[in-house]
Amino acid sequence: MDILYQLERATVGEVLAKLPDKPNYSTVRAQLRVLEEKGHVGHEEQGLRYVYIPCVPREVARRSALRHLVETFFEGSTEKAVAALLGGEGWKISSDELDRLARLIAKGRRENEL
Repeated sequence: MDILYQLERATVGEVLAKLPDKPNYSTVRAQLRVLEEKGHVGHEEQGLRYVYIPCVPREVARRSALRHLVETFFEGSTEKAVAALLGGEGWKISSDELDRLARLIAKGRRENEL
């Protein structure tokens, strides 16, 4: 999906060219077909080729993927997911990012009090 959002429209070959681990062509085609069946992408025919296009805005897909990640790996707990990011080795969170997070938390508290 990320590649389709970057390119805005792409054939299987174009998606394959952007993938770092180079799966085979039929694997990419099958994955795009699954994404289409789920309503995430659509396609247009250009001659013998399908050109795939994202159907879901990136922000909607991002929220859906994040919700799935939290449900699957963190028992639905936002707190556990954030704690994993903040406490994980290899994650460097800048002072500016921590300040922005603190503002988001304060805003969330205010909104919950209303």
